[in-house]
Amino acid sequence: MAEFIDSLIICWCACAGWLDIAMIVTLCVLLLAGYPAAFSLAGTALLYGLLGLSMGAFDVTFFSEPYPIRIFGIINNQVLIAVPLFVLMGVVLEKSRIAEELLDNMAKLFGSMNGGLGISVTIVGALLAASTGIVGATVVTMGLLSLPTMLRRGYSPAFASGSIAAAGTLGQIIPPSIVLILLGDQISNAWQKAQLQQGVYAPETVSVGDLFAGALLPGLMLVGFYLTYQIMVALLNPKAAPAIPQETGATYSHILIAALKTLPAPLLLIVAVLGSILGGIATPTEAAAVGAAGAILIAGFRVCPKTDWKGRPLLIAGTLATAVLLLLSITLDLRVGRQQVNGLETLGIFLATLCCILIALSLASSLFALLREKMLAPVVEKTTTVTTMVFTILIGAALFSLVFRGLGGDETVAHALSNIPGGVTGAVIAVMLVMFVLGFFLDFIEITLVVVPLVAPALLLMGVDPVWLGVMMAVNLQTSFLTPPFGFALFYLRGVAPDSVRTAQIYKGALPFVLIQIIALAALALFPQLATWLPDLLYGS
Repeated sequence: MAEFIDSLIICWCACAGWLDIAMIVTLCVLLLAGYPAAFSLAGTALLYGLLGLSMGAFDVTFFSEPYPIRIFGIINNQVLIAVPLFVLMGVVLEKSRIAEELLDNMAKLFGSMNGGLGISVTIVGALLAASTGIVGATVVTMGLLSLPTMLRRGYSPAFASGSIAAAGTLGQIIPPSIVLILLGDQISNAWQKAQLQQGVYAPETVSVGDLFAGALLPGLMLVGFYLTYQIMVALLNPKAAPAIPQETGATYSHILIAALKTLPAPLLLIVAVLGSILGGIATPTEAAAVGAAGAILIAGFRVCPKTDWKGRPLLIAGTLATAVLLLLSITLDLRVGRQQVNGLETLGIFLATLCCILIALSLASSLFALLREKMLAPVVEKTTTVTTMVFTILIGAALFSLVFRGLGGDETVAHALSNIPGGVTGAVIAVMLVMFVLGFFLDFIEITLVVVPLVAPALLLMGVDPVWLGVMMAVNLQTSFLTPPFGFALFYLRGVAPDSVRTAQIYKGALPFVLIQIIALAALALFPQLATWLPDLLYGS
């Protein structure tokens, strides 16, 4: 009997070497079964932490020391503060119905040519991506507004559905994007960890701004690929994307003027947010605050009645004060705690103070207008819901990666990647394939917070450029929104599409755009400068 018990103990301890692999398998099963990601991550980590503890393969101090530090780090992470601010900016712009006017005017502008509605959807999708970054809101808005019109004008249901779903996913790659913020945080941690393992004790950093700059050209390239495909369909199969007759009495110049009236607000917001980040004027978090404030001012101006001559001038003054404040921050040193401040700087500080007061008053006026129109409560509710989801998953993912590392998972992943045929190229292809397949079933947040911390340190140790790797992963994660059967953009579109549009038609329309995504990934792999040239130019990174 004693020998039997000894053999059981030996077998039990021998299984400890497989706990890290079993941990990944268990998590995948739970996620595919539909359990919430945050609780699946934390629950799996606790279960295998206790199993590892009983087998002598896990140190309990991982729970008592590093984990509280990680949670404290997440809550105090200045980069992650940009997440709720960008979410707020996107939700406010969604509720202010800027997308409706843009779509309407772009459709009139391009609709008289074959495929014009599809082209207008892609252009508006790119503009909304650069000003909101929320895929669900963009797909639902364009699905409600454009899809019925496209079907009524004789567009192929598959082509119309694919165009809308693909344009909506541009918010994943065109900055500012929530996935780029999360990826930037994860890649930065992995890059510092890889350098420390190489003996570099003053590690370089990779910022979210680097990823924003790196993703800009690939994002624009993807827009170009979408437009090229739509033009080809319009030329080769005009029946699938017919032209629509121009409205009676509406000249092209009138249509162009109407379109130009709707463009300044989102374009100014894009320039303020992206320009301040890429120009080094503001951090992503500071730029997100500017974007959120700008979106609130735009929304307040739109809902404020034209007859309200008290509210509208104040909102215009607040917008101008924001521009003046940005200009002052570029040209003058506005720090007030210095011993020596010259006269010009004193005047600048005084003007900046007045601008801050004016901005605060205009924001209060805008928020009051949104409250009066019963728009503020839905904005706050949706922003809180999305932010809570992201941070809960972050905390669960931190526990999961900590236990996985404590069970020796880092060494397992590094060993597996280093033994893949083809060296670095083979390892990158394998990781991309895994992320692509997981995108069929899992959300981009889950993939970012689970897969990236596991594989990124090993790839970076093999000499992969961190910015290029982050942009490649971002494009790959964007593809996950379009891949049947569980692409989230397809789900969003299915929820708002008319009953006459079959699910099979939505899937069929998405497949060409998935192929375009794969071509974009191949282009990035063959020409890494697409992702690294602009960050090198701006930051010398």
